[in-house]
Amino acid sequence: MFRIVTAAGAAALVIGSVAALAPRQAQAAVSVFGSGFAEQCYHIAKDGGDIHGGIQDCTQALNGGDMLSDRDTAGTYVNRGVLYMVIGNYAQAEADFRKGLSIDAALGEAFVNLGAVEIAQHQYARGIADIDHGLALGPEEPEKAYYNRGLADEFLGDVKTAYFDYSKSAELKPNWQPPRTELARFSVRPS
Repeated sequence: MFRIVTAAGAAALVIGSVAALAPRQAQAAVSVFGSGFAEQCYHIAKDGGDIHGGIQDCTQALNGGDMLSDRDTAGTYVNRGVLYMVIGNYAQAEADFRKGLSIDAALGEAFVNLGAVEIAQHQYARGIADIDHGLALGPEEPEKAYYNRGLADEFLGDVKTAYFDYSKSAELKPNWQPPRTELARFSVRPS
């Protein structure tokens, strides 16, 4: 039997694949099919690039620049929300995640991202609840959900659960560095 003794230092939050100096969380983009503004928006939300240009692409797609299905419309709102998170506009990000969910309540990524924005706003318990809901819906990148939930667990003082969430994140995506960085701060000793 092992017990988790400590987690040294503060958790580092990450947005996408870009590490930041300020605390950030991981977010998950929603795949959008076809070509045009919505697809460009998706690629910037997923891979990075010109964030403000990406927000403009999302907005153009949502304002009729693309013919979008309901699912792609909801996904484009989520992707724009991801981009707003990157620049720290949490109120607009949350509004976009909620708008996406009002169109398609089955988007796990929308709940995972909503949870991430709530964590950024120090609403840890709400963040965990939304992430849990997103995980139940089967998001494309569950490792980000476990990572974000680990952050919230740790902020709430539940170091053991945080350790297991970071471990699950690292197990799901072994080459992704953020959970490995967090796990390196933990000391695990036999009990």
